Amino acid sequence: MASLSMPTAEAPASSWGTALLHTVAAEVSREPALAAARQQAARALAERPLPSRREEAWRFTDLAPLQAITPALLAPGTTAPASLPAAAAGVVRLVLDGHGDPLAGVSLPVGIESIPAAELATLLQKPSTDRGVEEASTHAAAWAGSEAPWCGLLAAATAGQILALRVKGVVEPTLELVSEAATAEGVLPLRVLLILEADAQLELLQVHRAAAASLTTVFLEARLGAGARLSHGLIGQGSGAAVLLAELAIDQEPASHYAFTSAVAGWALSRLEPRVLQSSGAATSRLRSLQRVDGRQIADQHSQVRFEGPEGKLDQLHKVIADGAGRSVFNGAVAVPRAAQRTDAVQLSRSLLLSDRARIDTKPQLEIVADDVKCAHGATVSRLQQEELFYLRSRGIDAARAAGLLLRGFCGEVLRELPAAAAIWQPLGAMLGEEAPRL
Repeated sequence: MASLSMPTAEAPASSWGTALLHTVAAEVSREPALAAARQQAARALAERPLPSRREEAWRFTDLAPLQAITPALLAPGTTAPASLPAAAAGVVRLVLDGHGDPLAGVSLPVGIESIPAAELATLLQKPSTDRGVEEASTHAAAWAGSEAPWCGLLAAATAGQILALRVKGVVEPTLELVSEAATAEGVLPLRVLLILEADAQLELLQVHRAAAASLTTVFLEARLGAGARLSHGLIGQGSGAAVLLAELAIDQEPASHYAFTSAVAGWALSRLEPRVLQSSGAATSRLRSLQRVDGRQIADQHSQVRFEGPEGKLDQLHKVIADGAGRSVFNGAVAVPRAAQRTDAVQLSRSLLLSDRARIDTKPQLEIVADDVKCAHGATVSRLQQEELFYLRSRGIDAARAAGLLLRGFCGEVLRELPAAAAIWQPLGAMLGEEAPRL
């Protein structure tokens, strides 16, 4: 198997990024095709420094929690899968630890199959500028250029293996992908590729947990064929100095439906970047997200949705609870070029401030060139409504419980759209600052 080689040219990468690439260079990939893709991504990453506040997309983000993490991969056996709660009924669980084969000892349900190495080599190639039936992967697969998102580039350059699955027909069980850095310190890079064939249906739940100075970096690509449906949930439960960077690249063909719901809390720094492309329009995207920050935590979400054809639909809702001296950042970009006539897009950001020291920066935005569209966006930042608190207290409910009830209602609008399998992870408790399942 080929190992990852470092670029020989001088690189302006930060000392942290350079140190991480040097540790990765000694790793050996089980898939030769992935090794080539990692080299390509590593060369691009070595030419770029860590993002800084001089970049618009990062100007509110303090990367100190990331730079405090040891720039070395987590060693095999440092995760603790035995501590995971038992999978819910009707769930097929795959544990991603960055080293072992997640499919070992697991029988995939009918309708899901592993993508052979020979085909994977093609799927990981940089797609050409001409789109077509034989295009080599999703729109976000080209992680070697200067415009590649930094979070996805980092995961692509460091992940030593890839979970590559093809979905055919209707898959009955929920597919659950779990990573748990537990109390280990270092970097856990994960990469997933899903190909949903025409009319395929899948319910997917990602769960990422950590409790020490570790970085979990995730790069998930999914291509939805015509008429395919993907219901996708992501739960991120961190604590202490843990950092989560997650990049999602979704490519939708006509008549496909993508529903994404995320619930992220407890990380010193979390950044979620869902990027959705409706490659020919005429598809539906539904995005729901919920974040909670407390203490000095930072939570970023930067989403991009682009319509490349007519009659596409988007329904996006982003919610935040900010307490302590926490900071939340939301930037939602929706692009509607001239080809995307009759697009119907709605984007809303709603945020709750529970502390005078907390800060929320929110920027929903629409870039519209098409002239026959139905698009709207909006943002609100508020506190718990005194009238609602007074109503509850007038009925004998104390102040703390009244506030808790209002927060539960605020969270419930998003959390109820997670897959049913998410219940064992107690996402509401994490959002309310209650104890999550033990690591």
